[in-house]
Amino acid sequence: MTGQSVRLDKWLWAARFFKTRALAKKAIEGGKVHYEGARSKPSRAVELSATLTIRQGWDEKTVKIRALSDQRRGAPEAQLLYEETEQSIAKRLKIAEQRKAQQAGQVHQQSKPSKKQRRQIIQFKSGED
Repeated sequence: MTGQSVRLDKWLWAARFFKTRALAKKAIEGGKVHYEGARSKPSRAVELSATLTIRQGWDEKTVKIRALSDQRRGAPEAQLLYEETEQSIAKRLKIAEQRKAQQAGQVHQQSKPSKKQRRQIIQFKSGED
Protein backbone atom coordinates (compact mmCIF):
# COMPACT_ATOMS: atom_id res chain seq x y z
CA MET A 1 0.00 0.00 0.00
CA THR A 2 1.37 3.33 -0.98
CA GLY A 3 1.38 6.79 0.61
CA GLN A 4 1.20 8.47 -2.80
CA SER A 5 -1.85 9.78 -4.58
CA VAL A 6 -3.88 7.11 -6.35
CA ARG A 7 -6.30 7.58 -9.23
CA LEU A 8 -9.95 6.71 -8.57
CA ASP A 9 -10.14 4.12 -11.36
CA LYS A 10 -6.93 2.48 -10.20
CA TRP A 11 -8.14 2.35 -6.58
CA LEU A 12 -11.47 0.79 -7.59
CA TRP A 13 -9.57 -1.84 -9.58
CA ALA A 14 -7.14 -2.50 -6.69
CA ALA A 15 -10.06 -2.79 -4.23
CA ARG A 16 -11.60 -5.40 -6.56
CA PHE A 17 -14.84 -3.59 -7.32
CA PHE A 18 -14.09 -3.99 -11.04
CA LYS A 19 -12.19 -6.67 -12.94
CA THR A 20 -10.24 -4.22 -15.11
CA ARG A 21 -9.31 -0.55 -14.97
CA ALA A 22 -11.16 -0.06 -18.25
CA LEU A 23 -14.40 -1.28 -16.63
CA ALA A 24 -13.77 0.99 -13.63
CA LYS A 25 -13.21 3.96 -15.96
CA LYS A 26 -16.37 3.17 -17.91
CA ALA A 27 -18.44 2.98 -14.69
CA ILE A 28 -17.04 6.30 -13.45
CA GLU A 29 -17.73 8.03 -16.75
CA GLY A 30 -21.23 6.50 -16.85
CA GLY A 31 -22.11 8.01 -13.47
CA LYS A 32 -22.15 4.70 -11.58
CA VAL A 33 -19.49 5.89 -9.14
CA HIS A 34 -19.88 9.04 -7.04
CA TYR A 35 -16.99 10.52 -5.04
CA GLU A 36 -18.20 12.47 -1.99
CA GLY A 37 -21.72 12.57 -3.45
CA ALA A 38 -20.76 13.99 -6.86
CA ARG A 39 -19.71 12.58 -10.20
CA SER A 40 -16.00 12.71 -10.88
CA LYS A 41 -13.35 11.79 -13.42
CA PRO A 42 -11.36 8.55 -13.45
CA SER A 43 -8.14 10.52 -12.87
CA ARG A 44 -9.38 12.02 -9.60
CA ALA A 45 -6.95 11.46 -6.72
CA VAL A 46 -8.64 9.59 -3.87
CA GLU A 47 -8.12 10.56 -0.24
CA LEU A 48 -8.41 8.63 3.00
CA SER A 49 -11.84 8.68 4.68
CA ALA A 50 -13.54 9.82 1.46
CA THR A 51 -16.98 8.38 0.73
CA LEU A 52 -17.74 6.53 -2.49
CA THR A 53 -21.12 5.39 -3.77
CA ILE A 54 -20.75 2.51 -6.22
CA ARG A 55 -23.65 1.06 -8.21
CA GLN A 56 -23.09 -2.43 -9.64
CA GLY A 57 -26.07 -4.17 -11.17
CA TRP A 58 -28.89 -4.18 -8.61
CA ASP A 59 -26.61 -3.27 -5.71
CA GLU A 60 -25.53 0.15 -4.53
CA LYS A 61 -22.71 0.27 -1.97
CA THR A 62 -21.55 3.24 0.07
CA VAL A 63 -17.97 2.73 1.21
CA LYS A 64 -15.41 4.75 3.11
CA ILE A 65 -11.79 4.61 1.94
CA ARG A 66 -9.53 3.26 4.72
CA ALA A 67 -6.28 2.74 2.81
CA LEU A 68 -4.74 3.59 -0.56
CA SER A 69 -3.27 1.11 -2.98
CA ASP A 70 -2.48 1.08 -6.67
CA GLN A 71 -1.69 -2.63 -6.80
CA ARG A 72 -4.30 -5.36 -7.13
CA ARG A 73 -3.80 -8.05 -4.52
CA GLY A 74 -5.86 -10.88 -3.06
CA ALA A 75 -9.46 -10.38 -1.90
CA PRO A 76 -8.66 -10.40 1.85
CA GLU A 77 -6.11 -7.58 1.35
CA ALA A 78 -8.48 -5.68 -0.97
CA GLN A 79 -11.21 -5.69 1.69
CA LEU A 80 -8.85 -3.82 4.03
CA LEU A 81 -8.85 -0.85 1.62
CA TYR A 82 -12.46 0.12 2.37
CA GLU A 83 -15.27 -0.20 4.87
CA GLU A 84 -18.92 -0.40 3.84
CA THR A 85 -21.28 1.73 5.94
CA GLU A 86 -23.92 0.09 8.14
CA GLN A 87 -26.74 1.94 6.34
CA SER A 88 -25.48 0.66 2.99
CA ILE A 89 -25.41 -2.95 4.18
CA ALA A 90 -28.91 -2.72 5.67
CA LYS A 91 -30.32 -1.04 2.55
CA ARG A 92 -28.72 -3.62 0.23
CA LEU A 93 -30.10 -6.55 2.25
CA LYS A 94 -33.58 -4.99 2.40
CA ILE A 95 -33.69 -4.43 -1.38
CA ALA A 96 -32.39 -7.98 -2.01
CA GLU A 97 -35.18 -9.38 0.17
CA GLN A 98 -37.80 -7.34 -1.71
CA ARG A 99 -36.44 -8.56 -5.07
CA LYS A 100 -36.49 -12.16 -3.85
CA ALA A 101 -40.07 -11.84 -2.58
CA GLN A 102 -41.18 -10.25 -5.84
CA GLN A 103 -39.64 -13.03 -7.91
CA ALA A 104 -41.21 -15.70 -5.68
CA GLY A 105 -44.69 -14.52 -6.69
CA GLN A 106 -43.99 -14.84 -10.39
CA VAL A 107 -44.76 -18.08 -12.21
CA HIS A 108 -42.30 -19.02 -14.91
CA GLN A 109 -43.28 -21.55 -17.56
CA GLN A 110 -40.52 -24.10 -17.90
CA SER A 111 -41.14 -25.05 -21.53
CA LYS A 112 -43.58 -24.59 -24.36
CA PRO A 113 -46.94 -26.38 -24.08
CA SER A 114 -47.21 -30.01 -25.16
CA LYS A 115 -49.55 -31.08 -27.97
CA LYS A 116 -52.25 -32.04 -25.48
CA GLN A 117 -51.93 -28.69 -23.68
CA ARG A 118 -52.14 -26.81 -27.01
CA ARG A 119 -55.36 -28.64 -27.83
CA GLN A 120 -56.77 -27.72 -24.43
CA ILE A 121 -55.81 -24.07 -24.95
CA ILE A 122 -57.47 -23.97 -28.38
CA GLN A 123 -60.57 -25.68 -26.99
CA PHE A 124 -60.71 -23.20 -24.08
CA LYS A 125 -60.32 -20.17 -26.37
CA SER A 126 -63.01 -21.32 -28.78
CA GLY A 127 -65.46 -21.81 -25.89
CA GLU A 128 -66.12 -25.51 -26.51
CA ASP A 129 -66.68 -27.97 -23.67
